[in-house]
Amino acid sequence: MPGASFPSRSADGAGRRRRGTSEGANGRTLRSVRETSAGGLVVDGVGDATTAALIGRIDRRGRLEWVLPKGHVEPGESTEQAAVREIREETGLHARIVSALGPIEYWFVADGRRVHKTVHHYLLEATGGTLGTEDVEVSEVAWVPLDELVSRLRHGSERRLLDRLPDLLREARAT
Repeated sequence: MPGASFPSRSADGAGRRRRGTSEGANGRTLRSVRETSAGGLVVDGVGDATTAALIGRIDRRGRLEWVLPKGHVEPGESTEQAAVREIREETGLHARIVSALGPIEYWFVADGRRVHKTVHHYLLEATGGTLGTEDVEVSEVAWVPLDELVSRLRHGSERRLLDRLPDLLREARAT
């Protein structure tokens, strides 16, 4: 959020507001930064899509979690270009954007910073390549039946993006 303020404490414990900072668990002031990523859901064909590509990553507890492929937008890159590149890097698939699925925004703390992350998601159609990955952050990739996506995806915010999928596929088939 532009211009967001987060509570901070003064030496006497009285609350005060500081723009762009927040207090961490150890009492240190954390600098707030913004990050932007892009990715999305790749289907095997808009006209008769039956499966979509997901990536599996190992979480902090050592469990496999299925998520949509995504990654940072590089300098000079649009979110659309980043989505296509990240899909290729994380799944091995070449894809074209069909439509926007929508953004997801969330906050987390990493490296002594409070990060406001926005991830732009797109619906993409596979146009080539072979499902697989060389990406060290990705443990597995798989084609998953469309009717299993919601039960497989780890994050509720990604599952909610799929609410629009039937309508988007119908619209894409009509064009």
